[in-house]
Order: sequence, then C-alpha cells, then structure tokens
Amino acid sequence: MNNIFDTHAHYADRAFDSDRNELLEKLPETGVKYIMLASSSVDDTEENVALTEKYCYIYAASGVHPESAEETQEGYLDIVRNTALKSSKVKAIGEIGLDYHYEGYSREKQIKLFEEQLVLAKELDMPVIVHSRDACEDTLELLKKHKPQGVLHCFSGSAETAREIIKLGMYIGFTGVLTFKNAKKALKALAEVPMDRLLLETDCPYMAPVPFRGKRCDSSMIEYTAAAAAEIKGIDVQELIDITCENGKRLFRI
Repeated sequence: MNNIFDTHAHYADRAFDSDRNELLEKLPETGVKYIMLASSSVDDTEENVALTEKYCYIYAASGVHPESAEETQEGYLDIVRNTALKSSKVKAIGEIGLDYHYEGYSREKQIKLFEEQLVLAKELDMPVIVHSRDACEDTLELLKKHKPQGVLHCFSGSAETAREIIKLGMYIGFTGVLTFKNAKKALKALAEVPMDRLLLETDCPYMAPVPFRGKRCDSSMIEYTAAAAAEIKGIDVQELIDITCENGKRLFRI
C-alpha cells in the first residue's frame, strides 16, 4: 500500500517514548504519506508542533480534549489560537468535543470548552477534529448550531447519526474498529458515508486493528482498516486509500 493519510494519531503519547523518532523516520517507507496529529491539551499541542517541524510529512491540530476540561486554565483559548496561527503546519482545531463515558467529568465544562473552540475554529476559518463518546445528542446539537468544517473522528455512532453528520457537510473518520468482530454497527454506518466524505485513521497508539488488536497501534497498520472499508464499499483497497488521502488533503488544505 502507498499514499496513506492517517488523519488522526497521537505520537506525543508516552507509548512512543522508547522509539518515537525511529518509528517516525521509517513510516514513510511503509506507504504513509501524511499524518495528522490530534492534540489533547495545551502541552500536547506544543509537543505535536515540535514533531511537525522535525518531519515534513506530519501536520498537527491545536486544541483541548474534553477529558482535559477539568484541568484547563483560563486563557487556554489564547494559547490554542496563537499556536494555530504561528505554525503553518497546524491545520485544524482539535481534538475537541464531548466525552460522557466516564463519571466525574463536568458536562457543563466540556460543553463550554467545546463551544469556545468551535467558535475559535470559525474565527480562524479552520476545520475541527471532533471527539464524541456517549454524547451523540449534545454533540449533534452543537454541530448543528455552529456548522463547522471538519471531521467526526473514530466514529462510533449509528448509521442514522452518520447521515446527520454528512448532511452538515462534515467528514467521518473510521479506525481499526472496522476489523473487530463486534463491528456491525460501525460497518453499517460506513455504508452510509459517501466516498468523498470518508477518512481513515488509526487513533494510535489506540484502536489497533485485527490482527494487532490489544497491541500498540501505529500508522502502518491502517491498511487493515482500509481493507475492511474497501470490502464494504466494493472497491480496491488501494483505490480506497487514494480517495481517502485526497479527502484528507482537501479537508486540511494540504
């Protein structure tokens, strides 16, 4: 495989501390042409931007993840804005959104953080990378209100929700979940996504596809996700990779 665009990765994660540079130097040899690094916090964003400066094929997003809402300080939005403006390799605001999966996180704080960053993305004319977990109703409400450009990443919703996202003009990203035995819901959603709105991602180091499930994921494994998607779409795997690469380039203006 070649021409791979991993549209959502976390190479600043501790899971890559032992071999990060060695891995990132070799990934282009496996067919990986572009990588978009999603940020989780202000500190994470700075590390991601540093990686974009070191590797020409890597780009980044600037933003704060909903799970960081509790620890995010006043003034964070200025940092997110300034980081997005100072580097030409920053192509999106994200990952931002809502995550109601775990107890103990204030939904009010998450919604405030999400909405502030949606407004910022509009101000900067940048796409957003949206995280939504067990928060479909509130996520859709805010997306319909602000109508951003962007992608709902690591899609875990229903086919009906996928149709709503597509109506908003957004993209939908799928991970190695497509290869799991319990992937029926994801595969049904994938069937609803037009080819020009489909993105591939790893969300590495998480979501490793079969046959690597449970192990550390990296961008070279995306071909397994592509194969699962190509089967549903009834096209050649390389053709699907080529199309999703062009989709990612168009969304992130690369």
